Amino acid sequence: MLRVFRHWFHRPAVRMGPVDNTRIRISRTRNAQFVSYLTETGFRRVNGDRYEASLRRRRLAKLALFWSLAAGGAWVAVESARAISKF
Repeated sequence: MLRVFRHWFHRPAVRMGPVDNTRIRISRTRNAQFVSYLTETGFRRVNGDRYEASLRRRRLAKLALFWSLAAGGAWVAVESARAISKF
């Protein structure tokens, strides 16, 4: 639900025209020596398990925040109904 509202109300800070990617030159061949050097030195080696665990923790934190906000809103609604019924 929040994703829908974000999509509806999203306004980019800077509006730009269409991007022409034909001017960018990309080499299809790789330098094998350079790639082997990077693999030997361990450049940017990422532990996938840690990354996935951090993603799970973030997701659980978001869910906990959402449910706590929902529970707080329900509590306010119930207490407001009680207060109105007393007076």
